[in-house]
Amino acid sequence: MSLDDAATKPHDRLARQFAPKMEAVNALIRARMASEHAPRIPEVTAHLVEAGGKRLRPMLTLAAAAICGYEGDHDERLAATVEFIHTATLLHDDVVDESGQRRGRPTANLLWDNKSSVLVGDYLFSRSFQLMVETGSLRVLDILANASATIAEGEVLQLTASRDIATTEATYLQVVRGKTAALFSAATEVGGVIAGASDEVTGALYDYGDALGIAFQIADDLLDFQGDSAKTGKNVGDDFRERKLTLPLIKAIAKADETERAFWRRTIEKGAQGEGDLDHAIALLHKHHALEETLADAQGWAARAQAALAKLPAHPVRDMLGDLSDYVVARVS
Repeated sequence: MSLDDAATKPHDRLARQFAPKMEAVNALIRARMASEHAPRIPEVTAHLVEAGGKRLRPMLTLAAAAICGYEGDHDERLAATVEFIHTATLLHDDVVDESGQRRGRPTANLLWDNKSSVLVGDYLFSRSFQLMVETGSLRVLDILANASATIAEGEVLQLTASRDIATTEATYLQVVRGKTAALFSAATEVGGVIAGASDEVTGALYDYGDALGIAFQIADDLLDFQGDSAKTGKNVGDDFRERKLTLPLIKAIAKADETERAFWRRTIEKGAQGEGDLDHAIALLHKHHALEETLADAQGWAARAQAALAKLPAHPVRDMLGDLSDYVVARVS
């Protein structure tokens, strides 16, 4: 598919498919991010929520429920829940990473302060639990509560692993499962649960979300080294400059000789970066075929997502999810 043609993008087709439901979700988000006593809460939240994100995670919840034949409105509450959890984690992440830009705009912590970002993130987590409780499903609460804990665990693990050049691909995968895939898999699984789907179907929905989330994050890591800054909202090499050990770097370091390892220790572990270091890092990625191998891993996870979909009932939305798993990798191939 052409990545420049918006009409062919799977998330745009999903957005059209669920436009009425997403209007209800957005109305629910606006209503629940309000605060009678602390006007900064809706100010900070609106800055991020209205920043033009694709709302992919809540659409996954709506899509999963639709595939399973759900006709109520609890899927809308769960979609809003998922978006609140996602937004809360972004607010916290930007403080932890000391980020100044997200989606091409100044971050909330830059426009306000770190305290506001952290506390508003906490508020959104609380709102998310209020919403999920309203569905009356203990299983839904269990899934999303576990996902929230897994996200936090993944972020803490990343703190210790991201600047240690001894970090392995297994540890990287554990971080990615926490910080990205956990919410994808929870978003799809609860859509099936609220529809009363069988364990086999909800398990397949979980597997799809898990594999999609991993493919999505690996593709993002690739885009950091070979993406278009105008489209990604990030400068090429931001992860290197921020000393984040992503999969391409881990693969290159695993094949490094002693001179190269000294370079990685200086630039990643010690943070002593100078002019020309990014170019040298990218040259080492090419030397060891790290980018090609990383792309192959992303494609493998996309294939796992496709395999999980094969276990779901035939449905036009299932086909859209299949296209989505291909697209997240096609962005960088």
